[in-house]
Amino acid sequence: MARIEPFKGIRPPKNLALAVAAPPYDVLNSQEAKVLSEGNSYSFLHISKPEIDLPEDVDHYSDAVYEKGIETFKRFMKEKILVKDMTRNFYLYKQIWGDHVQVGLVAGSSCQDYQDGIIKKHELTREDKEKDRTRHVNDLNANTEPVFLTFKQRDSIDALFEKAMQKEPEYDFTKDDVRNIFYVIDEPDMVAAIKEEFRKIDYVYVADGHHRSAAATNVKIQREQENKNHTGNEEYNFFLTVIFPHNQMKIMPYNRVVKDLNGMCKAEFFHRIEEKFDYSETELKAPKKTTEFCMYIDGRWFLLKAKDGSFDKNDAVEALDVSILQANLLDPLLGIKNPRKDKRIDFVGGIRGTAELERLVDSGEFKVAFSLYPTTIEQLFKVADAGSIMPPKSTWFEPKLKSGLVIHSLED
Repeated sequence: MARIEPFKGIRPPKNLALAVAAPPYDVLNSQEAKVLSEGNSYSFLHISKPEIDLPEDVDHYSDAVYEKGIETFKRFMKEKILVKDMTRNFYLYKQIWGDHVQVGLVAGSSCQDYQDGIIKKHELTREDKEKDRTRHVNDLNANTEPVFLTFKQRDSIDALFEKAMQKEPEYDFTKDDVRNIFYVIDEPDMVAAIKEEFRKIDYVYVADGHHRSAAATNVKIQREQENKNHTGNEEYNFFLTVIFPHNQMKIMPYNRVVKDLNGMCKAEFFHRIEEKFDYSETELKAPKKTTEFCMYIDGRWFLLKAKDGSFDKNDAVEALDVSILQANLLDPLLGIKNPRKDKRIDFVGGIRGTAELERLVDSGEFKVAFSLYPTTIEQLFKVADAGSIMPPKSTWFEPKLKSGLVIHSLED
């Protein structure tokens, strides 16, 4: 049974929503964020990545960065760039990207559910990033960016969402080719009905935002230990989430590029490929189904098909395309033992297209590129339900949720 709660959102007035809305903190490096926010003092990047307003040589994990974040957050509140709602609300966040439409519920999800495995994860977190987000939440006393959750679709919830969207939206703007439509659900009957329907959901899954989920839970555990009168209903028990039905998820591939052939000549490399794959030259630049890969090298594309017996079809993790490529080519042939740390490999989100793979290889910076078929939402569920962990860079969700449209304060 999933527990969700309405909350008093902190958000921009209608006329500032477009200016405030920004990409998530983890899809831009600091220099990109600095450039993107130039000339826009309202950009939420000033809160989510406060180092952009400090000297370039500042340590991103230094006290000065967190202090700057607090200072900017307070300024946004004082200048009414952000304003706190007076009532506890749910919110609906609808995104339209080309012909793709997704509608998610903005709610406070339970940290205890995360601890108990009702909110299931499928990725490991990095200690440095988890510590960073934990301090960010603790210092600002708020979840400033949402976690992207998904659940197995229910017609009853779809109907409630449709009913809630009959009113005038609070925000409706287009940014970065995505139309963002935002509704405030403040009708008590509708709030109660949504809460009741979500109680019927057995499990919710983290799609994107594992570090934010872990950080929120770290803060909850710390404050629970410090509060002798802890009840489980305090705001720190919940974190900011947008929860989408699984049939609206759009997952794109996470492609790979490698700098060299690990000392092999091209002929030897292709000979070794034949051990686990059938291959042929192709006009395709992206595979059409799972267990197939497109490889770009020396200006030509090749289709690789994993041979029977080269992986365990019944293992949730080993059957993933990212695992097949890693276990049968990247590791044994190219010597990429730990893709999390090896500097010879890089990852290219599918949003950037196969043209980016060609560019990187043609530039000479990389020797070979691989385009993959996207991991399916059913595969994600299977891995999470098995209590397993996906390899790094297995999924790329689009469109990304804009940050700054609503914040969850840890104070009532």
